[in-house]
Amino acid sequence: MCGLSGEVRFDGGQPDLAAVERMTDRLAPRGPDGRGVWAQGAVALGHRRLKIIDLSESGAQPMADPAARIAGVFNGCVYNYRELRAELTALGHRFFSGSDTEVVLKAYREWGTSCVDRFHGMFAFAIAEQDSGRLVLARDRLGIKPLYLARAPGRLRFASSLPALLAAGGVDTGIDTVALHQYLSWHATVAAPHTILRGVRKLPPATVRVVEPDGTHRDHRYWQPGYVRRPGDAAMDADDWTDAVLDALRTAVRRRMVADVPVGVLLSGGLDSSLIVALLAEQGQTDLATFSVGFEAEGGEEGDEFPYSDLVARHFVTDHHQLMVPSDRVSTALDDAVLAMSEPMISHDVVAFHLLSEQVAKEVKVVQSGQGADEVFAGYHWYPAMSRVPRERAAEAYTDVYFDRPHADLARMLDPGALPERDFSGDFVRSHVAAPGALTALDADLRLDTHVMMIDDPVKRVDNMTMDWGLEARVPFLDHELVELAAACPPELKLADGGKGVLKAAGRQVLPREVVDRPKGYFPVPAIKHMAGPVLQRVREALTAPEAANRGLFRQDYVAELLAAPNAHRTKRGANTLWQVALLEIWLQTHGIR
Repeated sequence: MCGLSGEVRFDGGQPDLAAVERMTDRLAPRGPDGRGVWAQGAVALGHRRLKIIDLSESGAQPMADPAARIAGVFNGCVYNYRELRAELTALGHRFFSGSDTEVVLKAYREWGTSCVDRFHGMFAFAIAEQDSGRLVLARDRLGIKPLYLARAPGRLRFASSLPALLAAGGVDTGIDTVALHQYLSWHATVAAPHTILRGVRKLPPATVRVVEPDGTHRDHRYWQPGYVRRPGDAAMDADDWTDAVLDALRTAVRRRMVADVPVGVLLSGGLDSSLIVALLAEQGQTDLATFSVGFEAEGGEEGDEFPYSDLVARHFVTDHHQLMVPSDRVSTALDDAVLAMSEPMISHDVVAFHLLSEQVAKEVKVVQSGQGADEVFAGYHWYPAMSRVPRERAAEAYTDVYFDRPHADLARMLDPGALPERDFSGDFVRSHVAAPGALTALDADLRLDTHVMMIDDPVKRVDNMTMDWGLEARVPFLDHELVELAAACPPELKLADGGKGVLKAAGRQVLPREVVDRPKGYFPVPAIKHMAGPVLQRVREALTAPEAANRGLFRQDYVAELLAAPNAHRTKRGANTLWQVALLEIWLQTHGIR
């Protein structure tokens, strides 16, 4: 797990090594254990290393293969690297390290861009071909590892975070109108390739991009489940599906134990993280370190789920760690969490993950997390309503249930100069849902959530917050084979039992019943939800700052209305509108965007 950066020139010039150095330095939290820069011809690569596999200097990056005349940088982990190494060795390749990075380079040498089809894992990489001048960029199937791009005349820069590209300089920091519309409509989800800044794009997940020396490029999307019923599964009943899901999850959890350092678990006490603990215990894992976070109550709302996480920790005899965060710590932690964000994120648990990651990183370098199960197995409360409509109304049902507000409401919020001219968010949903495949409305909406919303909200959140402390988070519910299985699973089995029915059935085989049958929880941060004093003060400072006035995104009368009644204005989904507006401005100011 690391941070990568680089620049390729198309105009015959040399890459700006100082800019690559600045990007690399900005990525230091993602890779505190090593640093390297490589340059040849039109390409320069930078890397920050977090030592997880092959702790020796043989695994350092950037890594070159002199015989193949290629060099590369890699972020993430290929869990089946040992099996691939054995296969490549049998094909005549020789290895000088025990790292998965070298396996990626040899696999590219052997199979070209189709090497990604063989990788089980999370990854982003850049490989430079010294003879042809091509640059190959790739991202894993579920977009767990990020890859941001900034194009300018004569060059392309890329990095594991958007702030790293800002550190290089020369980025168009104007607001992207499409992204602004999605941010305000789709609960801060901004779908690839857009970001909130006009000058920064992100490589879509499951994509290989081949960049030619003249700057032209071609993309290949190498994976997309169909969300249809497979003929081979026709004879399966509910019990068969439960067994299949549990077996696939066992495999996913076991794969994510590959490391040369200890692996812990972020344990909320909910079904998803508890299942990971149970399956690790089942596989003989002892002295497993587990970690939970809670917050002081505000507005009569409890801020922790410790009774459940304690129950699981006792049942499986883990080495359990609790972190209780006082409300006044939330406001001071907020700015650090925003600084770690590659893009603005409004979910309250961003701060929770950042604070938790700070403590966890003192104990371990790798954790497994239950992120993604709700999207993959239909666990959220809005899915039943989406499932009750005909396939042709899937997009309408999605926007009605999930969007924060309709397009028409933006005119009241935004300054006329910032107002998008059409319903970009609705157009995106309608286009995605209309794509072939996905038999039912729920299939179509789960495909959208799993392959778009999840990647640019919860998955990005976990990556950004953990990696800011040099902590690698692995997500077994996003194992691509498990996702393929869930996509083929009949929707009624996922919706059963109040949501995640097939997963709950699997959980009852390995967990205490009170964990499986408890009410659904979440990562509550009451101090933000209820705008506790210090948080509200930070919000006021940002929205009344000269930068906000000069930017002119939001109508001043609307901002004044929000500040006059901080808890009165809610989105369709019940989120605090003031927080949504303020977080964007706080993010822009924190990252020096004027």
